[in-house]
Amino acid sequence: MILTPDVSATKRRGVRRAALCVVAGAALAFTPLLALPSYAGNGGGGGGGGGRFVDAGDQAAELMTSQAEFAQARSAPTGLVAPGAYAAAYSQLSALPAASSSWTSITNVPYNSDDPRYRDPSASNSSGGAGYVSGRVQALAVDGHCIFAGGAAGGIKRSCDNGTSWTPIADALPTQSIGSMSIAPDGALWVATGDGTTGSTTYVGAGVFRLASPDTTTFSAASKVGGTELDSQVIRRILVDAANGRVFVAASRGLYVHSLSGASNTAWNRSLAPCAQGMVSCTDVNASYRDIANDVAVQPGTGGQVILANVAWRSGAAYNGFYLSRDGGATWAKVNPLGAINPKDVGNATVQYSADGSKLYVVLESPTALNSGAASALAGVYVSDTGAAAGPYNQIANPSTLAQSGSAERKQRIGKGYAPGVQSWYNQFIGVDPANAKHVYVGLEEVYESWDGGTSWKTIGRYWDFGFPCWSNIDADNTCDGNVLHSDQHTIAFGSGTSAGQVYVGNDGGLYQRAVSPTASSWRSLSTSGQLNLLQYYSVGVGKDVAHPGQVQVWGGLQDNGVSLLDPANNGVMVSPYGGDGGQQLVDPENGCRTVGEYVDLTLQMTTNCGVADGSAASDSSIVTIAPADPLPRFIAPFSADQTDPNTWVAGGEYVWTNTKTWASTSGADWTKAADTGAGHSITALASRNHVVWAGWCGSCNPGSSFARGLMTNANGSYQQVAAPAGAPLRMVTGVTPDPADAHSSYVLFGGYSRSWVDGPGSDLAGAGHLWKVTLTGATDSAGQAVATWTDVSGNLPDVPADNLLITSTGRVVLATDLGVVETTLASLRTGSPRWSRDAIPVTIATQAVEGPDGKLYVATYGRGIYRTTA
Repeated sequence: MILTPDVSATKRRGVRRAALCVVAGAALAFTPLLALPSYAGNGGGGGGGGGRFVDAGDQAAELMTSQAEFAQARSAPTGLVAPGAYAAAYSQLSALPAASSSWTSITNVPYNSDDPRYRDPSASNSSGGAGYVSGRVQALAVDGHCIFAGGAAGGIKRSCDNGTSWTPIADALPTQSIGSMSIAPDGALWVATGDGTTGSTTYVGAGVFRLASPDTTTFSAASKVGGTELDSQVIRRILVDAANGRVFVAASRGLYVHSLSGASNTAWNRSLAPCAQGMVSCTDVNASYRDIANDVAVQPGTGGQVILANVAWRSGAAYNGFYLSRDGGATWAKVNPLGAINPKDVGNATVQYSADGSKLYVVLESPTALNSGAASALAGVYVSDTGAAAGPYNQIANPSTLAQSGSAERKQRIGKGYAPGVQSWYNQFIGVDPANAKHVYVGLEEVYESWDGGTSWKTIGRYWDFGFPCWSNIDADNTCDGNVLHSDQHTIAFGSGTSAGQVYVGNDGGLYQRAVSPTASSWRSLSTSGQLNLLQYYSVGVGKDVAHPGQVQVWGGLQDNGVSLLDPANNGVMVSPYGGDGGQQLVDPENGCRTVGEYVDLTLQMTTNCGVADGSAASDSSIVTIAPADPLPRFIAPFSADQTDPNTWVAGGEYVWTNTKTWASTSGADWTKAADTGAGHSITALASRNHVVWAGWCGSCNPGSSFARGLMTNANGSYQQVAAPAGAPLRMVTGVTPDPADAHSSYVLFGGYSRSWVDGPGSDLAGAGHLWKVTLTGATDSAGQAVATWTDVSGNLPDVPADNLLITSTGRVVLATDLGVVETTLASLRTGSPRWSRDAIPVTIATQAVEGPDGKLYVATYGRGIYRTTA
């Protein structure tokens, strides 16, 4: 029997789960203003995980939660990190000696999200239509010879053979977070770093860089344009105004301008910042959210005199609105738009003029809808038919009209609570055909096209094929066309030169190409080689390949791209047995086909056959949900096997859970509640060795006066909170690694930055150091807490958020940080003042390091895939 998806409860939060975004550059971190939703728990293993049938109505809120939690680890305790923190950390990292080890990317291979052999009916998204994927493409530029793709956390890749092969060209830059790119008339590629789509400045950049000959050369630190004025900012748009010899950037502290031909070391001038310039009162919004510029456009035919900018915080603020200059940017005034746009409900917007300046198109997010939890946050798509910034505007699309245009987000297909534009605060673009003022593309979760200026629309890039009559899990019976893209659209570019007549779209899954033609009927993925490889991994797990002795199977949990499996049986192509977001992975080191993968929120799913299933019947399931019923798990919640007893697993939400049935588990009931960290607490880091468990927790986890963190262990025989001295950092506990020689000791990692860079009340409690050794004395204080000594053993470690510490079987110590990987030796660490060296991995977030059963080391990065070393 062919399983038909239930259209009332949609496919999974998975493909759609858009990004918990962070990049190697968290220098002005804050968490969203919206309060984090409380968790309802995961029902003790009931329901699905990352597959097709998870209700979609809460996905946008969960996306925001995921971003908030990633930011929390880098911004606690106050939520404010001063500009300069990232630059200082990068400088310290650069001063470290180079490690002798050699690393190689193992995910630079094709990743087929639609492989027909991996179609578990509850956990997989295979047959949805996204095809080959490569991670989030945030920025695009095309110069007629080459394509340039910018990753949210993966730098820039170049292809001069129409996507057949890709080469990194920005690895020498101090950040791999790319916000926007533009080609100047002289052929130079201008790149703005710091991705602002998430609304969180954990994606901050290091300014703007210019490459004179991008087709043949690569960036260096000397490519920078300007001083430090754009450091630690995110940039939503870089706009080359060639006719007037200048460049604009819409950044997180306003709109800036620089000469197109002037000296590269001259400063960027801040042209517009309504709050900082006293144009409006901004006391209603936190200082971190003030003057966020989302987009800028210069009206053609005005000699560069008419400039329009959207300056707005997605959740609403008094300064939100459209700002217009009629004198080339010398002065600005807030616009009161007429017609269909509500001037009191202006949020994040994308604006673009037609090539002749006769029309002005706007995609607009509604803070009111966002804050109310509406099925869509989209206010609408609008046009000013005269090109006037004040309008009057006509609404040419809204969530309902787009849903009726062939969208997969129609309620009858995707379920209630989820409509086009639900994440318009995160994913949106507009593209106007340079040759046709009435030919418009709009990107939200899907891509829509109009050839008549918005009178009619067609969904040309569906979310997926599930729910359509054409769909079947059996490829031979699937009659759907090729009008499917990975979800969550971020950027669009039109071809020129040899690529004329083509349009390119970047999204959470990668990069796609299509002809600019009314008869175009499909998209081509430019990720098929696997070399684009901008994959954002939360985790990595490795097990022996029983079928191929001497080889291993490698699993990894990804942001919005499922769980990947690199299996020798698949001849160098990765597959996706699990859909959606992928969290932590627990892999049997003796049998790599046995794994427990986390969807999110501690929704654990187990397979013992590598997830192989053709999905032709509901009974053909290879994956079973075994989630414990925890009320407060983190979005990416920790779980693992005991380091010395593989027959015991531990998992953490509010509670510490243990499982001794392991691979014989059949449901969430197989977990036993071992300890409660405390009401309102969530475990952030967890490890077990010889059945001694260490658990770091937060609660409240939101930075601010209520932020708290702690450590719990049963090292004294029963579970106790560990007393922390006044000098211990009041920052997020991001990792715990038991000392292999002392059951009463553990190495504790801290995220964020030291108190030197933390602003606001309580900043003095942020503390210093990122690596501490905690040793219990055996005593208990009057509050029942375990007494311990806390020693800062950071040594010469840069002041950078720490993410994961691995002590290998040979005494090697590898530390994954927000700026890549550093290492030392266990002997050096035990001196209390280790000397660190840096590994040759791109400067992006390294989330986890593991030692495989093959004796090799593996590192998951959040932007450049998985790396492996033997030395």
